[in-house]
Amino acid sequence: MSNGTNTDLSGAINGLVDTMGKLAQAQVEILNNTLKTMTSMVEPMGKTVTDLAGTLANTVNDVLKNVSSTIGGNK
Repeated sequence: MSNGTNTDLSGAINGLVDTMGKLAQAQVEILNNTLKTMTSMVEPMGKTVTDLAGTLANTVNDVLKNVSSTIGGNK
């Protein structure tokens, strides 16, 4: 009877360790996929921000040119 109990306990411990390993692996995969997703989201956002900054700089430049030509035209 004692030998059967030891076998059952050993099987239960092995099952528990196996399950914990699978859970840890799943967490690593989730973290990896999250990082990949965040990276793929940041890349287009960075391009959009760069494009927006360039457009804003061009707009400010055009406004300053118009102000300068308006002031210079009034002399």
